[in-house]
Amino acid sequence: MRIATFNVNGINSRLPALLQWLEETQPDVACLQELKAPQEKFPEMEIRAAGYHPIWHGQKSWNGVAILARDAEPQEVGRGLPGDPEDEQSRYIEAAVNGILVCCLYLPNGNPAPGPKFDYKLRWFDRLHKRAQELIDTGAPVVICGDYNVMPTELDVYKPERWLADALFRPETRAAWRKLVDQGWLDALRATHPDQVIYTFFDYMRDAYGRNAGLRIDHLLLSPSLAPKLKAAGVDHEVRGREKPSDHVPTWVDLDWP
Repeated sequence: MRIATFNVNGINSRLPALLQWLEETQPDVACLQELKAPQEKFPEMEIRAAGYHPIWHGQKSWNGVAILARDAEPQEVGRGLPGDPEDEQSRYIEAAVNGILVCCLYLPNGNPAPGPKFDYKLRWFDRLHKRAQELIDTGAPVVICGDYNVMPTELDVYKPERWLADALFRPETRAAWRKLVDQGWLDALRATHPDQVIYTFFDYMRDAYGRNAGLRIDHLLLSPSLAPKLKAAGVDHEVRGREKPSDHVPTWVDLDWP
């Protein structure tokens, strides 16, 4: 079973690239972020024609997350990260797919830091800690995947010295990541490739993709009950080099499931 995560950076403007990737790789589950579309503008017909059953949580112009399942109807468990009823940003959705609880997130960027946006990022992380611990406590097989906007270590960023003050790499952000992983979650890509430089994001500027000057900010975390089922993990690097690409590349895990 392949579960993938892909920040599409605008689902309608990148729809041909998304559909090409889905056809080529046929993940069983695809979690999408940055839909940048209101609920009614999600391209449901095109996604279903590609063989996927979607649920989505849209928002006009910004944010937005979706879970697509091939040959299965995702059973929505919840939308919106618990802990702040006044938070209206569309950044989180959960669904059960083939016996696995799939959580798709788009964690706030947080720049400029320090400042209100960075404070929101850390508060959002605190809420994620609470929800993630609840999920681990159930003992269920869970994957929490998406764009975390965190580079966990220096291995995950090109020229880390340039990013020390950035919200994606500040000490507070990395400490929040470690607190999450220390609950027992497995960083699947890093566990599979412990010493390899792998990036999931390449800026559109300065030929970042051509120079392999990227960041690893898209992650799939597996719960303790699901981690032993991990067979492989990787990225679809070549997708970034295509016409009108997202600035992210798809990231995936293969699981020995069911």
